[in-house]
Amino acid sequence: MYTALVAKFLFPLHESLKQHSSVKCHKQLEQSQWLNPEQIQQLQLANLRAFLTRIGTQVPWYRELFKRLNFNPEKLRSINDLQYLPLMDKALIRNQQNQLVAEDAGPLARFNTGGSSGEPLQFLVGKARKSHDIAAKWRATRWWNVDIGDPELVVWGSPVELGSQDRMRVWRDWLFRSHLLPAFEMSEANVERYVNTIRRIRPRMLFGYPSALALIAGYAERKGIALDQLGIKVIFVTSERLYDNQKRVIERVFGAPTANGYGGRDAGFIAHQCPSGGMHISAEDMVVEIVDADGKPLPVGERGEVVVTHMATHEFPFVRYRTGDLARLSPGACPCGRGLPLLESIEGRTTDFLMARDGTVLHALSLIYILRDLDAVREFRIVQESLDEIRLQLVTSSDYSATVEETIIEGVRQRLGDVQVIIERLEELPRERSGKFRYVSSKLTANWSEDASAKPHEASRETVN
Repeated sequence: MYTALVAKFLFPLHESLKQHSSVKCHKQLEQSQWLNPEQIQQLQLANLRAFLTRIGTQVPWYRELFKRLNFNPEKLRSINDLQYLPLMDKALIRNQQNQLVAEDAGPLARFNTGGSSGEPLQFLVGKARKSHDIAAKWRATRWWNVDIGDPELVVWGSPVELGSQDRMRVWRDWLFRSHLLPAFEMSEANVERYVNTIRRIRPRMLFGYPSALALIAGYAERKGIALDQLGIKVIFVTSERLYDNQKRVIERVFGAPTANGYGGRDAGFIAHQCPSGGMHISAEDMVVEIVDADGKPLPVGERGEVVVTHMATHEFPFVRYRTGDLARLSPGACPCGRGLPLLESIEGRTTDFLMARDGTVLHALSLIYILRDLDAVREFRIVQESLDEIRLQLVTSSDYSATVEETIIEGVRQRLGDVQVIIERLEELPRERSGKFRYVSSKLTANWSEDASAKPHEASRETVN
């Protein structure tokens, strides 16, 4: 009864006070998911046409681009016509940020990202974008027979979430029965406390990084602590690859299935897994293309880079935005009966753990957030050579200075202890054969998992929130 009170009254009131349209969006998404694929494609095309028409009028950069290309969005015939527009990357957003703000934009919030790519980015988000992402996540949550208001425990590491524990946030979490645990420091003492918190709260759902949840599950299993009779119905994992060994231990210890979420703070809520196993794209709001190395769209079933167009971003558009992830579009249909298109074989970016000198296991994001919020750092790579030495490879801007370097070193030592911090300033970061690069690497973690060479479980990347 309390869950129903939250989902039907308290949360809608909360969203109304924030001037979000998420409740209305959610009702529409609950209905549209059952359209057949052809109907969803028609709806998607209509939404895309309206979105491009609006930004072509209100957004200076796209107004000039459409004029230069003689591109008329009102004459859009199919989703494939998107390929006439250039791809968007983080460099474009940084260089043209002011020109990407719509002239009719309302209040915009500034967000940071770059944890998974090692290339920091600041961008702007309006209320429409927030509302649609909330609605898409809400719909996906309900697929697993849980709802807003059910007891939830979140293991997370973003400063946006962890830094906003003011009185209003505390009251909101209390009303909605959501409990937040920091994923930065996974020492044995903290993991023990987290296990005790889970037993006390008895959540209906868990949400967090698969690596952090696997550590908690592994600790409970080693200590013989039963967590599979608490009433947990689902474990939502996001922001990292879910490895098969992690999936096994999480599901075994908590006695519930894992559900993958795919998206990012920048790209938005892209896709989520349903109980039948399908990774459904939120196609009403999102166009997902798979492109080759030259940016050309690939046929369904072929692997390439994921490029997204978020159609609720008219105030600060994301059009054909390169995620850096590799995936395939699935030609099949999901047994669940939803007409939403499917992603498969998503190769997300792995976030490793690091180890402090005293043996404390730290989430790599604890260092990533030091670097990604510095304007002087364009790209970075973190390599932990040993307990005593960490190497930071940086591509820097002209703003880089001795003061910035001291800030970085101090921040690293606050987290890892009195270690040697080697900073290498490079023109370009070394890439792997795939063209991507591993932004965090610890030479201490090879034997931490029960199978360090485990094949990544299909479907995951960064989430959001």
